[in-house]
Amino acid sequence: MNDFDRTPRVLVSGAGIAGLALALQLVRSGVHTTIVERAAAPRPGGQAVDLRGASREVAERLGIMADIDRYRVHEEGMSYVDGEGRVFGRMSMADFDGEGAVAEIEIARGDLAQVLLDALRTAADAAPGLLDLRFGDRLTALTQDATGVDAEFEHAASGRFDIVVGADGVHSLTRRLAFGPEEQFATYLGGYAAFFTMPTPVDLEENWFAMRFVPGATFGIRPDLDPATSKAILTFRMDRDPSLRGDRTAQEALIRERIAGAGWHAPVVLEALGAASDLYFDELVRIDVPDVANGRVVLLGDAASCGSPMTGQGTATALIGAYLLAARIAATPDDAPGALRRYSADIAPFAEKGKEIPGGGIKRMVPATKFEAAMSRAMTRVMFSKAMLPLVRRMFSGGTSLPLPDVAVPVA
Repeated sequence: MNDFDRTPRVLVSGAGIAGLALALQLVRSGVHTTIVERAAAPRPGGQAVDLRGASREVAERLGIMADIDRYRVHEEGMSYVDGEGRVFGRMSMADFDGEGAVAEIEIARGDLAQVLLDALRTAADAAPGLLDLRFGDRLTALTQDATGVDAEFEHAASGRFDIVVGADGVHSLTRRLAFGPEEQFATYLGGYAAFFTMPTPVDLEENWFAMRFVPGATFGIRPDLDPATSKAILTFRMDRDPSLRGDRTAQEALIRERIAGAGWHAPVVLEALGAASDLYFDELVRIDVPDVANGRVVLLGDAASCGSPMTGQGTATALIGAYLLAARIAATPDDAPGALRRYSADIAPFAEKGKEIPGGGIKRMVPATKFEAAMSRAMTRVMFSKAMLPLVRRMFSGGTSLPLPDVAVPVA
């Protein structure tokens, strides 16, 4: 038996940022790793995510910053526009030292996932037999005992693992199987978010993420890696409507209803909506799991803790969590439950900070009426004036600037 045969066997459910980052470090540490992802192939696109503070340090420790640089989206900052496209407020990246709504390092979620996937495949090529990557499959059942976890899949044969990691997002199936129903951990935050890729309007201000307030919604257009395309970003304030989930026709109808006649580039956004192949639409929820370790099953990323896209901290928390979890597993390979307990304590402060929404919740971000929209514009003018800049900078100081615990991921 070689050294690899004595290492724990880890199953990761989900090949998003969290799952791929964890698998990369585990394979580099000589740990047998299986990933199952229900999507048939890696998912491209997605809105821009940022790296700052501890998450940037993790990316540097992983040795992927050079590849991230190749995909970086250049943004000067965020601007706020009226119905005619006139700017009435700006939050520049430089004024906030990369700690505002726009960071120094921005990359599309799909591009970051591709960077991690490429690094993972390189690591797997250097250590044959350590990685089993399965797209188009998913968990269907979990049963754990004192010595391991039996997992069943939709397509593949069942298997036994030392550790199972749920990195499968806000609506985590792993969490439901091992911890309880979603309703036990999810809190509705009063609205929905949507985003998709669209052609860049010809008169859009270059390299600025522009936002518009309208009653019941905000919508914006954000730069993409390819100057010919941009990301439409929309947030809606409304009561929860479970019938919207999975119903693209209903989702499109809601988007059209909320921003039709909203001025600026609303017609261009709506024209692009029908043809968008990457539409994301989901409710805004907070996920709170008091203890993310349950025996030999553990949760990572949005499955464990999520403050919704309004926080801007989901990817950062996922990367930090992946790094800490891999370090704990590799450090004590013969004590899986103990490793997961230590990880649960490690990630807790980052998870709590990562759920804080800068500037308040959706009631502050999305006006409900024309009067509130007018007030939002007036407040924005004041907030981003030179006199108010120090106060607003403090509001956006991120929780992911917490120092990483003194752990390291060993390399086999």
